[in-house]
Amino acid sequence: MSKNALSIVLTSLMMLLFFSLEAQSKKKPNIIMLISDDTGWGDLGVYGGGESRGMPTPNLDKMAKEGMQFWEFYGQPSCTPGRAAMLTGRIPNRSGMTTVAFQGQGGGLPAGEWTLASVLKKANYKTFFSGKWHLGEADYAMPTAHGFDKMQNVVLYHLNAYTYAFQSWNPDMTPEMLAFFKKVTTGVLEGEAGGKVREVSKVTEENIAELDMMMTDNVLKQLNDYAKAKDPFFMCVNFAKNHQPNLPSKQFKGKSPGASKYSDCVVEMDYNVGRVMDEIKKLGISENTIVIYTVDNGAWQDVHPDAGYTPFRGSKGTDREGGSRVPAIAWWPGQIEAGKQNHNIVGGLDLMATFASLAGVELPKNDREGKPMVFDSYDMSNVLFQKGTPLRNNWFYFTEAELSPGAVRVSHFKAVYNTRGDNGAQAGSDAPGQQLGWRGDETYVATVPAIYDLWQDPQERYDLFMNSFTEKTWTLPVFNKAIQDLMKTYIQYPPRPMQGEVYLGNETITRFRTVQDAKKMMEEKGMKLPEDVKY
Repeated sequence: MSKNALSIVLTSLMMLLFFSLEAQSKKKPNIIMLISDDTGWGDLGVYGGGESRGMPTPNLDKMAKEGMQFWEFYGQPSCTPGRAAMLTGRIPNRSGMTTVAFQGQGGGLPAGEWTLASVLKKANYKTFFSGKWHLGEADYAMPTAHGFDKMQNVVLYHLNAYTYAFQSWNPDMTPEMLAFFKKVTTGVLEGEAGGKVREVSKVTEENIAELDMMMTDNVLKQLNDYAKAKDPFFMCVNFAKNHQPNLPSKQFKGKSPGASKYSDCVVEMDYNVGRVMDEIKKLGISENTIVIYTVDNGAWQDVHPDAGYTPFRGSKGTDREGGSRVPAIAWWPGQIEAGKQNHNIVGGLDLMATFASLAGVELPKNDREGKPMVFDSYDMSNVLFQKGTPLRNNWFYFTEAELSPGAVRVSHFKAVYNTRGDNGAQAGSDAPGQQLGWRGDETYVATVPAIYDLWQDPQERYDLFMNSFTEKTWTLPVFNKAIQDLMKTYIQYPPRPMQGEVYLGNETITRFRTVQDAKKMMEEKGMKLPEDVKY
């Protein structure tokens, strides 16, 4: 063979190798979400907790050291909106999923919403959901009605909702009350897309502590099945820990150095995360699997000591940092730099655009019922892979009934309008009454917001809007512009009706009469309001 011919052959082989490697790098990755419930920002070792708080978290610490740890990652202020935001990539008030769902209320995630699963199905992903759902009870609101091929070990509510049906927990209930909760409380569910969801067992006093252990057993079996197939897969794994009441598995009861129920459960949750991570490595799929660990909302400090810890002001249920800032870790060997610390503004909302980008699909312009819609999700790929400029520079904070945000962050400055919980749990304060935290009044500033520099003052202690040292009144037009831009989207894409029940204030005789008079005037003009409109 001549030198020229050999050169051509070698060049061709190198090009084939290059295109092969390029094709491998663009292969759709497996995606696994690991979500714990109410876990505190300061509970994990890599966030200053762990052994120093009597609850070692070696598996999550290892995951962070092998991947990327986020320091300014946001969930939502409570369970249902936090999970809705992650799954839909939309601010919860757009989907109507703003309030915590209780048993017997029905309803849930509207059929028209896209979820991570239904979007990834467009890229031929196999999809699996397990654990806490908390997005409604109706058939149209089930995981298998929202893009998941399979649901297993699914529980519909927050953990303490199941204790309502336990007589030993609530001996003060009348027989009628107890019978009501036993009737309306759905147990552990499973099902497949296109089929009817099945209740496989009740949640009982005997098995409630073992829910996460049983779930993880089945997650590992499913992971093995997916690893044998060629299709990419998406698994959304949701632990019941660490929602109050924390009930450790018998394997972990009294075993943590802290010897509290909460610290036992943090150790148990970390153990189950480790089981999943070890299985991924054992199956040899690490290099094509991205794993995200995060939490639905900030720590519920109002139920201390059965609660997580956050160094930030406020607690779950408020627009303060403590209500929404959560731990988060991203892991993907060979793609995400090991040991990387990230300080960009990102959050659960951004998983939708990120996963769609990794799967090579565009986000829909219309909802699943054909109506125009908008996402609030930004692709985090440039953050994960450190390429280019982060797309997000702001964050909006909402409590249950807020359409305009109760607080806004732009860059490292934050404006706070809703001061609910300001007399509640604060870092370094004495334990206050619960009515001063999440259960407290929603109170708003009179004319201008409080302004905080979260770089210099992450605990939101010093209002810089106007003081003798350095007034930051110039920030107000910046925040106003961000809010105006958001409010315009509500006009073009109206939010769905609220899907849960919440106290919306005192119903007065005057308000009731005004509504009745308006209805009468509309009926006289031949117009009629839908029966399901709530007043």
